Order: sequence, then C-alpha cells, then structure tokens
Amino acid sequence: MAKKITVTDTILRDAHQSLIATRMRLEDMLPICDKLDKVGYWSLEVWGGATFDACVRFLKEDPWERLRKLKAALPNTRLQMLLRGQNLLGYRHYSDDVVRAFVAKAAVNGIDVFRIFDAMNDVRNLRVAIEAVKAAGKHAQGTISYTTSPVHTTEAFVEQAKAMAMMGVDSIAIKDMAGLLTPFATAELVKALKDAVHLPVFIHSHDTAGMGSMCQLKAIEAGADHIDTAISSFAWGTSHPGTESMVAALRGTEYDTGLDLALIQEIGMYFHAVRKKYHQFESEFTAVDTRVQVNQVPGGMMSNLANQLKEQGALNRINEVFAEIPRVREDLGFPPLVTPTSQIVGTQAVFNVLAGERYKTITNEVKLYLQGGYGKAPGKVNEQLRKQAIGSEELIEVRPADLLKPELSRLREEIGSLAKSEEDVLTYAMFPDIGRKFLEERASGTLTPEVLLPIPEAGASSAVGGEGVPTEFVIDVHGESYRVDITGVGVKGDGKRHFYLSIDGMPEEVVFEPLNEFVGGAGGKRKQASAPGDVSTSMPGNIVDVLVKVGDVVKTGQAVLISEAMKMETEIQAPIAGTVTAIHVAKGDRVNPGEVLIEIEG
Repeated sequence: MAKKITVTDTILRDAHQSLIATRMRLEDMLPICDKLDKVGYWSLEVWGGATFDACVRFLKEDPWERLRKLKAALPNTRLQMLLRGQNLLGYRHYSDDVVRAFVAKAAVNGIDVFRIFDAMNDVRNLRVAIEAVKAAGKHAQGTISYTTSPVHTTEAFVEQAKAMAMMGVDSIAIKDMAGLLTPFATAELVKALKDAVHLPVFIHSHDTAGMGSMCQLKAIEAGADHIDTAISSFAWGTSHPGTESMVAALRGTEYDTGLDLALIQEIGMYFHAVRKKYHQFESEFTAVDTRVQVNQVPGGMMSNLANQLKEQGALNRINEVFAEIPRVREDLGFPPLVTPTSQIVGTQAVFNVLAGERYKTITNEVKLYLQGGYGKAPGKVNEQLRKQAIGSEELIEVRPADLLKPELSRLREEIGSLAKSEEDVLTYAMFPDIGRKFLEERASGTLTPEVLLPIPEAGASSAVGGEGVPTEFVIDVHGESYRVDITGVGVKGDGKRHFYLSIDGMPEEVVFEPLNEFVGGAGGKRKQASAPGDVSTSMPGNIVDVLVKVGDVVKTGQAVLISEAMKMETEIQAPIAGTVTAIHVAKGDRVNPGEVLIEIEG
C-alpha cells in the first residue's frame, strides 16, 4: 500500500539558524514565498527557536510583523514554529498566563503548527503549552528531544510519547538536534513509537554526523509519516538533509512525496545567491563532523564555544572543553544538549577548563538546574556538586512554573506606553533588556540592523581607512593568529570611536578609547588585578548587575557582581572579607578577564 511521505522545509528557520546564525532577513524571504507556497509542503518552519531573539537583537525586525507578512505571502501552506515548552522562546520558565497569552497571539498572527519540546524531556513543562495550542484550534506536536545516555532508552522515549499522547497532542516528533541518531537506532525507535501510539511520527534530524538522510530513509521504512528537510543551498552539515535529494530519492516509490522537484531546484538557486550575502556568519563548525557521536556537542554549540574561547585567547583549548562537556553532562544527570541546557552545560565546561579547577565557579543556571528549577533531571545528578552549588536550599520537586505568580499584568505595567500592542508586551517578556531597547529604538525611529559586510571579490581592497592606512591585519594573541579587517568607522563622540571589524569572518563592533585623548582615571582602560582584594572575572562578558556599593562590608565568597557570558549568568564573588573601596563597572559594561572590577580592602 502506497504511503505518501509529507515534508516540512526548514529553509526559513532552522536551516539558516544552523548555518548562518539565524541572520536571514525578511527582505530575502518574501520574494521567493510565492514559489515556496506552490511546492506543496505539509508545512514551512518559519518562527521560533532563535529567530525571535535574532530579529530583536541583530536584525531589528519586529518578529510579530515578520510572522504576519509571511502568513500573507504563504496563504496555502501551514506555518510552523518551534516552542520551548514553558520556556517559550527565552531561557527561563514563564508563568502560565504568559505561556497562554504567547501561544494565543502566535496562533492569531499566523502559526498553524506548534512543535513543543522541553530540554529535560519533562512532560510537566509541556502541559500548559499543549493546552493553549489546542484551545487555539491549532496542531500541537509533542516532541522528544533525542539524545543518548545510560538513561535515554527506547523504552523511556516511548513512555514520554505515551504521556504526550494522553495530553492530546496531534503528532509526535523526534527532534535530533545534534545529529546523534544512527540509521538502525532510528528504525527501532520509530517502530516502537508507531506500535505504542497511533499518531503520525515526524523525523527532525540534523546531518551533523553525515547520517541524516540514512536515518530518514530507515525511519520511513519503519513507518514514519513525515520528514524535515532543507533546501539544498542551506542543507547538510549542522543543518538538515537536502530537500531535493530526499524528494528525488523517494520519487517513483511507494513513498513518493509528490513535490515538484524542478520548482524546488529553482528555489534552491535563489537561496544559493542569498547565502552569499551572509558570508560573514559562515563558520568552519557547520560542516559534517563525526565527533558529535562522541562529545554530543551540536554544531551551533560548537561555533558558540569557539567564539567564546577566541575572546579568551584560548581557542587552542577547545578540545579540552569538548572533553569536559560529557563529564559536566553526566554530573547534571545527562540532560539533552538543546537550548537552554546546551548553554548551561557548555558554559560550565568552559569555566571548568579555563579556571584549571572543576566547579571553582558555578553559573547561576547550573545552580538553578541542580535545585530543580528547570524540571526533573533525566538521571541522577552528582550529589556532592549539588551540595556545593545550592547548600541547604530546598529542592524544587514540583513543576517549576507552579511556583511562579502570574506575570502578565506586571510586565504590561513595566513596559508601559512603549508597548503598542499585546505582542509588544510579549516581546518584552521574552527578552526584557533587548526587548525594551528594541521598543525604545522603534519609538525614536533609530532601529538599525547590524552591518552586513560586502560580498568579497577576488583582488578587491578595502577603502575604509583611506589611502596609506592599513585596514587588514593578522594579529597573534597567546599563540593564536586572527585575521582582522576594519570594515567601517563610526562617529566620534565623548573621546570614543566605534569601529566595525571582521575577526576571522565574525562581525564585531568595538569602541576604542585612545589613550592619548584620555587623562588617567577619567574612564580609561581598567588596570589588571594584583591585590588580594581585587575582584575580577575569568571570562569575558557583560555586567548584568552590581550587588554592592562603596562602603559595604562583604564576606569572603559573597556575590558582588553578576556577569553574563554565552547567555548564562554567573556570580562574581568577593575574594576576601572587607570593605568595598571602589567600583569600576556599571550595569551593561563589557568586562575582560583579569581586569579590576571592584576593590576590597580587608
């Protein structure tokens, strides 16, 4: 009996999130939507994941407006999003009223299919989102975050699927975010799911280890109903199997997708040209890498770790970090490495390696995780580490959101007149700092997307600096070489000048404070820590909060600052007991390792 396989294309969301850091702009999507709408896809993934964050932070696009415009341009195709359960699109749990409001507005603005997952596979964190999707009359897809460990068995995944089926989901998705599935493991899991729950099974597998298409074929043979693919110009590696390849492979068989291969190839050529526009976001860590089968590090996580270590001048230690990640993951009870747990585990591994001592510094997110603030860990956690992290604090054994009071009214009041709609309030709810900044810039008419570098041409030279001024450099730092190109110069004000750089192809905006224009003590470069009471950090990042003021008496180990790196917050503690005599940072400041941030006299 013929069984048509249906297809979701990830070209407008996960494909470019995986390969060019979620930077594709709406202006490059809309011109091709008419053709995408004629292909006959079951759905197009267009929203969720990191797209909301990237729109507000980098592209300066209203993510809700993007969704509305895509819905208008794709009237015949279901639009799909990725939703992080109780985390929605952020990095913490939100109260139930925020979850319900967000899902309702997403549905009204154009989302038809909600793929709902939890980083811990804790189904308690899925319930409210599933209920909200069903209340909106949309398709709720319960999702298994696939990983491998002693506690992640086929039987455990089947039990999770049964629990989601009891919650009323319309389908089950296997989300293989790191490319860990192997062909025969895929067949075993799909068959077990089809035997246990009478729901359509969707396969979402990244091709990081080069086995994505093989896994999809074995899944189809085992009874899977649906596959996720990406247009070939944004396929393979840390993205997904190519749409054209899978359509061609199934054509003329009992699994024929019925999609127009010639039309898809035409669309592929369009995106081939579009991808060149975003060359500055390409990464060497997005190609096929079989090491993922050992270290389980997703491709996007690899590139983030590489950039973090570059900032630290420690890229040569990346293999040590890759080796540390599985150890941290085991200490935390084997969470799947997907947002936000991938950031939690990865950042802690970096701290462990660079500090030269495991858990000398423990991030706030690891502390919250060990307390139960993200849900139930899949396996047993390291109890000694838990005691070190949270001491005698009470464990959270209920659904974490049960402890949260309704937030929506407070959020409306906080953002005030900057919010012109309920959608604006929800943007602020997802990302309070960058959301407020986005709404302020919109109100003042100063929204400016990050600069895209010109597409390089052979033999071309830069004219940024003017005749006789070098604009391209190779610099050596701690034994590592970096290619630096000055791509633009901003206006000069308050003695500072903004420069736009490309560092090994990654865009950076930096502020220079020329020493010959500053008098010592007038806000110039911070001195290096040397005294016992000098407070510094071991990781570059941004100051989130200053917890003390001059004159305060502090204890050894007391938190005096909170910094943020790789989207994770960390307490910076007092090295000695004494009195705070000077504070050299404020909220929002960028800080580097070894700088004196606070001075304490014992």
